[in-house]
Amino acid sequence: MNRRPLGKSGLLVSEVGLGCEHLQGMEYGQIKAVVDAALDAGINIFDIFMSEPQVRSDLGKALRGRRDEVLLQGHIGAAWLNGQYCRTRDLEQCRLFFEDFLTRLETDTVDLGMLHFVDTEEDYASVFDSAVIDYALELKASGKIRALGMSSHNPYIARRAVETGLLDALLFSVNPAYDLLPETVDIDGLFRGETYLDDSLSGTDPARAALYRACEAQQVGITVMKGFGAGALLKEESSPFGVALSPVQCIHYALTRPAVASVLVGCRTPEEVAKAAAYEQASPEERDYSAILASTPKYSLRGKCMYCNHCLPCPVEIDVAQVNKYLDLVQNESGPATAAEHYRALKVHGSDCIQCGACEERCPFGVPVRVRMQQAEELFGI
Repeated sequence: MNRRPLGKSGLLVSEVGLGCEHLQGMEYGQIKAVVDAALDAGINIFDIFMSEPQVRSDLGKALRGRRDEVLLQGHIGAAWLNGQYCRTRDLEQCRLFFEDFLTRLETDTVDLGMLHFVDTEEDYASVFDSAVIDYALELKASGKIRALGMSSHNPYIARRAVETGLLDALLFSVNPAYDLLPETVDIDGLFRGETYLDDSLSGTDPARAALYRACEAQQVGITVMKGFGAGALLKEESSPFGVALSPVQCIHYALTRPAVASVLVGCRTPEEVAKAAAYEQASPEERDYSAILASTPKYSLRGKCMYCNHCLPCPVEIDVAQVNKYLDLVQNESGPATAAEHYRALKVHGSDCIQCGACEERCPFGVPVRVRMQQAEELFGI
């Protein structure tokens, strides 16, 4: 397994990492099998944001005797309250659940301490203008974390954090669907191989392109989540391109973005680990996402939200892209269980839509936003 430097952190991470989210709720034997398969394949970075106590304990047990083979990416601000996962910016809860992570993972040090899920201006202020950031920096100074990072889905907020100079790493959602800016690039150019050269950001949303450049400039390494779009990109019927991409193509796309060091793949079985790790043996032809996309006769983004935010501003300040993203994740059966929690954490919800239709007039893809807001209200109950 090839390894890449993770920005200025001094850490070398495997190009394919393990997202442990799907291990929650599994029996210990299943978790142990996935952990062993990942380590045996040379995967050396595990993201463990989950705050649920049992999965933490099981992962700690599974790593006994092999802790030195893995870099743990743990989160500051993920809590388990009233029997469920939630985000917290309460300093004492942050301390409690970080110490719980150390105890249950049977370790003295977290290699990557990630400020958890910072997506809005309010989130940013609650972390960077509070004692939470001071606590995180204390953890780094004391050696309890080796590098400081943050997780986010918002390129504007992520870039702002990166440019503080405080971060070594960023956990960010990267895949071709999230990156596209099709209204300014013709289809042929969008999927021509040279469009996606390492030093080219043609066809990428400007905000995301600016984030990638900022990460390069600040030497902040990116670890990737949602590389498969919660599985949507792997199925013809749900792919926004009208054609399924392979896991290898999705991984390669992310790894060719600036500053990206590792793509974290959520795996439930050793077989899924093997499919992800197979990226390293894949041929250039197998990795070539652009050639396959260019060859398909079916290319339609009509009616599919590309999370571009051209629909904004909303008079009631609904983050339409985020609502659509969480709705897509849950409607696509392979989406994470935490999507509902993330949706409910939004300041404004689908139920707040006043059905004015201004968003639909601005949407370049003809998304029926008003219907989607109603669907979100029905699905999430708010």
